[in-house]
Amino acid sequence: MADVLVVGGNGFIGSHLVDALSEGGHRVTAFDRFSTGVPTFRSSAVRMLPGDFLSRSDLEAAVRGHEVVFHFLATTSPATAEADPTLDIRTNVIQTVELLTACAEAGVRHVYFASTGGAIYGPQERSDFSETSPTLPISPYGIGKLTIEHYLRYFGAKHGLRSTSLRISNPYGTRQHPNRKQGLIPIALRQIARGESVARYGDGSMVRDYVYVDDLVRMLVPLVDADPRHEVYNLGSGRGSSVTEVLDAIGRVTGAPVRVHEIPTPATFVDRVVLDVTRFDEEFGISVPTTLEEGIAATWADMTGERA
Repeated sequence: MADVLVVGGNGFIGSHLVDALSEGGHRVTAFDRFSTGVPTFRSSAVRMLPGDFLSRSDLEAAVRGHEVVFHFLATTSPATAEADPTLDIRTNVIQTVELLTACAEAGVRHVYFASTGGAIYGPQERSDFSETSPTLPISPYGIGKLTIEHYLRYFGAKHGLRSTSLRISNPYGTRQHPNRKQGLIPIALRQIARGESVARYGDGSMVRDYVYVDDLVRMLVPLVDADPRHEVYNLGSGRGSSVTEVLDAIGRVTGAPVRVHEIPTPATFVDRVVLDVTRFDEEFGISVPTTLEEGIAATWADMTGERA
């Protein structure tokens, strides 16, 4: 069993991850702001470590004594990074370099970084991307993620810090905060719960690879004890769904009419992204069994339960 730090451990993916790691017997520390004072995760065995990602001293204290670090904290979303690219550079990129410096100095064995499996590839003639596909991001969010991937290679060459970039597709599921304005599924479900119309980019033909959070975490947990053969992995369902297909599934799950109002698609959005997850599947053999409709149903049940 390992001493594991999850940076962003009270967030959407991070909270699920710390629960699963704790259930697996690992000694887990969740580093986050914990601004409400209440953890999102459920395990009482997880150590809460309140701290500020923008503080070098907090990062140094957090990584000390840990063998494995999962970096799953983001200070921006695709929308906020596009609104102010310098914010992404100042907070995500620079502070991740600070985190990696602290990891190298503390003797951390392995860092796993939550990259992006969509924005990092950018618009290309192909629509199904493997880890060897060109990375041509045109959004500040994707550019920032790719920059961090390059810094991971630098820290490996310079300091011997082992790391793996996880290019995650479009995760969704329970505990996802719809008010962050990131993620079609939670935002659409919240709008329907409020009796509002659903904002849809373009004509609904945009395609993404949606992965349910429980499936994603099932892929992440074995990495703690693994010796990955590659420095980059795509993590997703390997299946593409259009916005129209997602909204149709939401309508079936909720039993509510899905009223749509169309909004312009940002120029930096990619029309179609589906991840080829063959590399990860062949090495780790972990399936992604949850269908889109099953995942939406679980997310809706969790959301309406919170509202009750």
